[in-house]
Amino acid sequence: MNITALRPRFIGYLEPVAEVFVRLGITPNQISLMALLAGIACAVLFFMHQFLIGALLLLLSAIFDLVDGSVARKTGAHTNFGAVFDWIVDKYVDGLALLGIGLAGIPIISQFLPVPAVADFGVVAFAIIGSLMNTFIKPVVYAEIGYREKVEGKIDDPLEGVGFFGRPETFVVLILGGLCNVIWVSVIIIAVCTNLSAMQRIIYLYKTLS
Repeated sequence: MNITALRPRFIGYLEPVAEVFVRLGITPNQISLMALLAGIACAVLFFMHQFLIGALLLLLSAIFDLVDGSVARKTGAHTNFGAVFDWIVDKYVDGLALLGIGLAGIPIISQFLPVPAVADFGVVAFAIIGSLMNTFIKPVVYAEIGYREKVEGKIDDPLEGVGFFGRPETFVVLILGGLCNVIWVSVIIIAVCTNLSAMQRIIYLYKTLS
């Protein structure tokens, strides 16, 4: 069980927002681009130590990411490019948000251990790798195994509910860390949990595909 399983409920809450975009004639790809721009702004603000405002922009990026699919469904605008572009935007936002924290140079483990400051960036790098690899496993499975069936524009596969810490959990932890001014805690949690979740998915695939 993970937050991804609750995605339909969150999307339901955002239906009024999706209706506004439909009425304004804003396309799903344009909404995805807005999610990317909000993610870039979040990274810049994290770099500037403006973690509260950065967290709010990351939340806005997440809302755009949820709404684009609803708009595509309402307007019948599902395209293969749109699905690919959505994946690309997600990875850019994931990596840039964490990179912004790393470049900010805030103490993470160096505030507790006598280690050089570069060790703090190492934790951030580990968080970025875990975040990207945890979700990258899915398109690899699509390509190698051949999952192609789509439900409302998204590929329906068994990995959707596997892994206790996915992209939504990463966003929640980052947003809470920014709002509470403990972003360093968020980085440690993400570094540990995303990599453990990736291992959970790999073990699941080994058991089911071997």
